[in-house]
Amino acid sequence: MSLSRIAKLTPQTTALFICDIQERFKGVIWQYPSVISCAGKMLKASKHLDIPLVVTEQYPKGLGATVGELDISDATICLPKTKFSMFLPEVQQSHVCVLQTALDLLDNSYDVHVLADGVSSCNHPEIDIALARMRQAGAIITTSESALFQLVQDAKHEKFKDISALVKEYAEATKVNKVLFKNVPSSL
Repeated sequence: MSLSRIAKLTPQTTALFICDIQERFKGVIWQYPSVISCAGKMLKASKHLDIPLVVTEQYPKGLGATVGELDISDATICLPKTKFSMFLPEVQQSHVCVLQTALDLLDNSYDVHVLADGVSSCNHPEIDIALARMRQAGAIITTSESALFQLVQDAKHEKFKDISALVKEYAEATKVNKVLFKNVPSSL
């Protein structure tokens, strides 16, 4: 499927969405440590690049808060929710949840970039299906490393060294993610 336009990432027009990375999911979501690692890398990068952070927690009373490994203290907004999508009135103004958020954002004419190394599911086969569905709807499926280098665009960028250091810091986790997602169809 070819795209009719190119949706580039720029720090000025980007927001980082951290969707329901909560304590209760630790023993349930496939390769959850990889998801947490990717989110940690992107959180640090968002601070360097002044990218706003939107965090949601699915029913935190029952599922717990965002995992302690992630510092979300700089979040522009952190919302509890019961709706699967993150596309809530508060967000509009300032496998299930990521998919529905992407579809809602696309339906409202936003460019959506989904980091394949930053999503998972309790049912491993659901990952490929959800990524394919998001791509069919017009989302860009990419990786955290690719997105980071697109955000800085040039080695002359004032934050390039910071971002490059993050990529190096998370290099082992990224290699693990590549092995974990080696079966993701190239049609994604």
